[in-house]
Amino acid sequence: MKIRQAEVKDAASISALILPALTQHVLPTIAPEARDMLQGTMTADCIKTYLQTGHRYHVAESAQGELVGVIGMRDNVHLLHLFIHDAHHGMGISRQLWETAKAECLRHGNHGKFTVNAALNAEKVYLAFGFQRVEGIRNRYGMLDIPMVLEYAV
Repeated sequence: MKIRQAEVKDAASISALILPALTQHVLPTIAPEARDMLQGTMTADCIKTYLQTGHRYHVAESAQGELVGVIGMRDNVHLLHLFIHDAHHGMGISRQLWETAKAECLRHGNHGKFTVNAALNAEKVYLAFGFQRVEGIRNRYGMLDIPMVLEYAV
């Protein structure tokens, strides 16, 4: 498994990994009226814009060069995207991506506080990383999520 910082040229591959996982795991947990909006934020063009405007993404590649996981961070603080291809769940890839992204954020000025708006079925992963709920399940225009924070001394 190789983890590397994503480049703009990876936008289409990142989107191609995210959209099926989003459709299978996240969209069923939110209101129908929020689905198109959320999918629209994960297109190749959107990912390309994120990469061009300072969001930092890391990708996990298999030994064969296949993209199997991605993590995206905004402003060195907010975990925006974390998706692993279904065939690679349970292999510790999300942890490796998180540790890589966290280290880069700390190297680029983060002072020990991270946030994430966890999908309802992803809370366990973030709890395992050390995140804690800030409040209960939140509903923003049909988007259901769980605001979480991780704080520690650096």
